Order: sequence, then structure tokens, then C-alpha cells
Amino acid sequence: MQVVHERVKVPVGSRSMPAYLARPTAPGTYPAVLVFMEIFGVNHHIRSVADRIAAEGFVALALDVFHRTAPGIELKYDADGLARGIELMNKVTTTEAMADVAGARAYLAERPEVGGRGVGAIGFCFGGHLAYLAACEQPIAAAVSFYGGGIAVGSPGGDGPPTIARTPKITGRILCLFGENDGYIPKEQIAAIKEALTAASVRHEVVVYPQVGHGFFCDERADYDATSAADAWSRVTALFKRELA
Repeated sequence: MQVVHERVKVPVGSRSMPAYLARPTAPGTYPAVLVFMEIFGVNHHIRSVADRIAAEGFVALALDVFHRTAPGIELKYDADGLARGIELMNKVTTTEAMADVAGARAYLAERPEVGGRGVGAIGFCFGGHLAYLAACEQPIAAAVSFYGGGIAVGSPGGDGPPTIARTPKITGRILCLFGENDGYIPKEQIAAIKEALTAASVRHEVVVYPQVGHGFFCDERADYDATSAADAWSRVTALFKRELA
């Protein structure tokens, strides 16, 4: 499916959040999906993910969650980029992030090409944490968390209880994807997430890909694994088409 993309501004209270919007060119209405960036910003990789989602028949909106401190920043996948990204990540709070999500949902509701049965969310790394959090705090029909760090032990900015404690509030379906050799997310944390989702009777799937590390979906990172990435993408598209279309 052919897509078109543009840079847009999303109202969040009195602020204006930059975002990247991708959508099919064909006339009609399509379900919307929020895309949460890594700590490296709405960079080439995140824009390409939004384009791929749009090509599957969705309106994808990638949020610049660093808009309060470093709007428009794009960082490289190197030591300097990692350090700067962590610094910016630590300044984002749960309250602010959920205000961004609420603003994005309101913005999408006014777009004439947006329809479907609900809004989806997908995120990577820090964005994977935000996608999980959004599923807990907002009416997200289907969420995908790629290697979401810190879910079991903290919350953005230390604002509120650990995100895992919010799990019983999830009303949609969630897919969590991890790498077995992820140095940022110990297997004990993955087990805790599985346990919390099961205990809360959340419709979910947790997949741990063997012998891959953090960032396995991104073909611009050293941990990229084509086989795992392809399998993950098939699960993502199946989930969104089943729950949103």
C-alpha cells in the first residue's frame, strides 16, 4: 500500500508536540497507531516503522516525547547518543507522557482518515515502556512493547508506582517482545511481567527470542537480528489487524 507522510503539531495542553504522521494514500478511513520512539528520538528508524505501519493500512503517529526538553532531536546509535538519550529519558515523567498520549488520541480523533475499532500503540526500548504504560492508563485496544525497559521496576521519571503495578488496568490486548540476551532487561523482570499479565487476566502474549539482545528489531543497531525481527513484525501486523481494523 502506498503511503504519504508529513510532520505535524499535536496540541498537548498549552504546548505543541512535534510528531511524524504516515498514512495510506488511498481514500478511506484507517485505524490509528501511536508509535513511541526509542531514546534516540523520532529518527530514521522510527519514521521507517511508522511508514511500514501505514503501508499495512493504518494511520501511524510517531510522538516526540522529548518535546519539552529537546524537541526534534535525533541521536546516533553510539555512546554519545546513548548518554544524551538516557539524560533526556530521565526527564520524562509518567504524567507528562500520558498527557502526550491523551493529546495524540484527541488529535487523531479529528483526522478525517482515522477510523477503525480502536487505537493501537507500539514502542521500542523506552518507547516500549511507554506503550505498556499507555495500555494501562489509556483506552488502547492493542499495544506492542518491544524490549520495554524498566516496566517491572520503575516508572518514567519515578512518577508513581512501577508501571507493572498498573497492569490490572489494561483493557486491550498486549504483545511484549524481548531478547533472551538483553543486558538491560534481566530474565527475572520478564518473568515478573508475564506473571503480572497472567494474574490480571490480561489478554497477552510474551515472546522471548533466543540468543538475541536489546534492539533486535532495529536494522541500524548492532543487535539487529533479521529472523527475530521478521517474526516479530508478523505478530505485530496480525495483532493490529485483528484488534483494530
